[in-house]
Amino acid sequence: MTRWRAALMLLALSGCGAEPMAAQSTLDGKPPIVIAHRGASGERPEHTLASYRLAIEQGADFIEPDLVLTKDGVLVARHENEISETTDVADHPEFAARHATKTIDGKAVTGWFTEDFTLAELKTLRAKERIPRLRGTAHDGQYEIPTFAEILDLLVAANKGRDHPVGVYPETKHPSYFAAIGLPHEAPLLAILEKYGYRGRTAPVFIQSFEVGNLKAIRAKSDLPLIQLMDGAGGPADDPKATYAAMANPAGLKAVAAYADGIGPNKEMIIPRGAIGTLGDPTSLVRDAHAAGLKVHPWTFRRENYFLPLADKGGLNPAGHGDLAAEIKTYLRTGIDGLFSDNPREAVPAVKEGASR
Repeated sequence: MTRWRAALMLLALSGCGAEPMAAQSTLDGKPPIVIAHRGASGERPEHTLASYRLAIEQGADFIEPDLVLTKDGVLVARHENEISETTDVADHPEFAARHATKTIDGKAVTGWFTEDFTLAELKTLRAKERIPRLRGTAHDGQYEIPTFAEILDLLVAANKGRDHPVGVYPETKHPSYFAAIGLPHEAPLLAILEKYGYRGRTAPVFIQSFEVGNLKAIRAKSDLPLIQLMDGAGGPADDPKATYAAMANPAGLKAVAAYADGIGPNKEMIIPRGAIGTLGDPTSLVRDAHAAGLKVHPWTFRRENYFLPLADKGGLNPAGHGDLAAEIKTYLRTGIDGLFSDNPREAVPAVKEGASR
């Protein structure tokens, strides 16, 4: 098929998708929040202070660090404990012997792992873009791996004089794996949040996890807000018998509400996509979660055509930018209480405009 014919087909199909829906309210009637997914990760390498700083400047309500641990028990921000995709570790011959294969959540993973490095050693590495084909490499090699404490220091400085402080939304990555090797998340996470003044249910923080056990363990020690993450397939790594599909039905949501304050589902659990990428009709997930008293914060909204639904693509180039605001406004009508986005530059005004209608 020629590019011209493909373009015509794209235009012909661009109107396909769900019928307009009546706008629903958020759980508490407040405007939805924008969570900067790994910072402004659409513009800077993810999980760097530069990415978080830019997200704050762009008006995000929360910044999201994924947390893993070092050999010496320090919480640092990386999407995974395997770091070859997001750092230049492969270019450091002094660490070549640490290349390894491990079983993480039942799957074999090969690379370099944070738990095999001290913080001082990790600080010699530099971050790089995780999806360079879509976002380029202009900022590679410029930024360190930040500790959770350094991220909170950034927030302290940024929040001075603000009436509405920017919050933090940490995710515990592979908590049962880390607990099994003697590096549990819960104690250091709660200790550092306490040190920085995050206390009580109204603190500007959400703690999230795809697993269940560590959220329950945190709930037993703290009343900080908790979010149960969910994907469209599979289930929590710490409970092979459970599935996210079952957790997302009314009975499952009622059980989640016994220990968590909300859910963070894959956005396609709210509005599924058809085979050609058109948005379908919304499911009952938001309504069911609200009935159980749970907030709903879906992930992840990104501006590149590669990620957008068909009607909101801006062309045939996967790295090109489409109409992210249009996708966000469609989801806002379901009553979601917030959303994760790599692009707060676009997401913040889209949410403000969509919520005002």
